[in-house]
Amino acid sequence: MAAPTALREALQRSLFRPTRLEASQVMPISAAHLTGLATALGIGLLIGLERERRKSAGGGRAPGGVRTFPIAAMLGAVAEIVGGKLILATAVLSVGALCTISYLRAKDTDPGVTTEIALILTVMLGGLAVMHSAVAVGIAVVATVLLSARGYLHRFARDTLTEIEIRDGLILATAALVVWPLLPDRAIDPLGALNLKNVWALVVLIMAVGSMGYVGVRVFGSRLGLVFVGFASGFVSSTATIAAMGERAKNNPDLLLPAVAGAMLSTVATFVLLAAVLAVVSPPSLVAVLPPLIAGGLASIIFGGAFTRRALIEDAIDTSAAGRAFDPKVALLFAVLVSTVLLLTAVLNRFLGASGAMLGAAVAGLADSQSAAAAVANLVKTGQLEAKAAVLPIIAGVSTNTISKIVAAFAGGDRAYAKRVVPGLIFVIACVWLGALL
Repeated sequence: MAAPTALREALQRSLFRPTRLEASQVMPISAAHLTGLATALGIGLLIGLERERRKSAGGGRAPGGVRTFPIAAMLGAVAEIVGGKLILATAVLSVGALCTISYLRAKDTDPGVTTEIALILTVMLGGLAVMHSAVAVGIAVVATVLLSARGYLHRFARDTLTEIEIRDGLILATAALVVWPLLPDRAIDPLGALNLKNVWALVVLIMAVGSMGYVGVRVFGSRLGLVFVGFASGFVSSTATIAAMGERAKNNPDLLLPAVAGAMLSTVATFVLLAAVLAVVSPPSLVAVLPPLIAGGLASIIFGGAFTRRALIEDAIDTSAAGRAFDPKVALLFAVLVSTVLLLTAVLNRFLGASGAMLGAAVAGLADSQSAAAAVANLVKTGQLEAKAAVLPIIAGVSTNTISKIVAAFAGGDRAYAKRVVPGLIFVIACVWLGALL
């Protein structure tokens, strides 16, 4: 009897031992996992509700709705919890295969693949929610906004945008995302003054700000058009803007007030762009010259705002078409000018010291105050000039640039226009020097 008893005990041990081992190997569910599952469920409901409404509005059956998307999101979360990235990848591929089958079945009635791609994205967001809940939620919100804005985006692409605007957008994207990363981030000249990456960053900045100004013109319409065009054009060339506004006022005296307002507000853009250029090239230079820049900017706002208020009282303001967002030739010429000024200022600084920087900035300011400021700030960045010593050369460039603006006001407009613009320019530059002295 002893043998059967021993055999029975051995069988019991062999049967119950695996059960105890399996219990010990069960993966614990942490609070982070529960949070990830809840986040995945919320993401699926968010996208699923939008797709369900779109499916109902279309009158047909789509591959996913208010039930499918939450399940897909939780599938991604469970896959990440159970098996990590390998199981998650398998789940994504499986859902992708199902979406492909669904698309092939419905391509005759609905050739779009938006819902199928959104469903695959939802599975991946479910897995991401376990690891980074905040990032997953942010992506889900952006995706839902894009899905819900279908009609507006289609109308915007077909009816609102023109071919020229699309081309300008592609030029800006190429300059910022293709050309700029490929440029070397080091000086290429013996004096250590010319850094192509920094120069091109300023070109991209000019084009980007011009694009934002163009969008503003499209948004605000004709009543504020001339005023806003003046402000936005100042980011490209305030001097040219003052001359163009003068010509507009001379050809149409009824537009005198908005033309003066646009001309003066272009100087606001000058100070904003100066601050942006200095922030890119040398932040310490920006800190040192910030008080006079603020003083000049406020003076421009006060003077330009007064004429804007008077212009808005008029019943109608006629403006022409907005034209292009920016002129690539202007941006490229700006790059050449900045490079030339950088080299000239470095040479003058090498042989004449701080007085050379002052002379170089003053000469450069006759053409463009931003390039003069960039050249001086580059000397600070390379350690050839202290930040405090850069204040006077930068202001000298702004002052000589004001002389060019005064000449442009007389050359482009008539006496009535110049009589209003020139006192404003003198007032602005006086406030700049006052800010520097105080």
